[in-house]
Amino acid sequence: MAVVVGFLANNEGRAALRGGIAEAGLRGEDLVVLVYPIQGPEPVDVSATAAEARATLADAGVSGDIREPVRSEDLAEELLRVAETSDANLIVIGLRRRSPTGKLILGSNAQRILLDSPTPVLAVKP
Repeated sequence: MAVVVGFLANNEGRAALRGGIAEAGLRGEDLVVLVYPIQGPEPVDVSATAAEARATLADAGVSGDIREPVRSEDLAEELLRVAETSDANLIVIGLRRRSPTGKLILGSNAQRILLDSPTPVLAVKP
């Protein structure tokens, strides 16, 4: 059994990683971290995001399985796949505040994960 964390190198992702570390410790379960680069106009190297996740785990004195996306550019789909293959008991994601209009107009990975996951999801804010 495992706790799976979706990690992006932003405040929400860092909060999710801290929450995942805490939950894995409380539950006595393995920690699986799916690192995903923040998309922008420039190509992003996911190895820098993975290095940040490894450093955070090392600072916390815990070990974890750091994974990079392998199948999809769709973060929600990839996170749910990793949770399924890891036999996850919990998924931890970071949330950001969005206006009601923003929620209506723009799709949200967090919303898709919350609605589509057969596994309980812990959503944390920075």
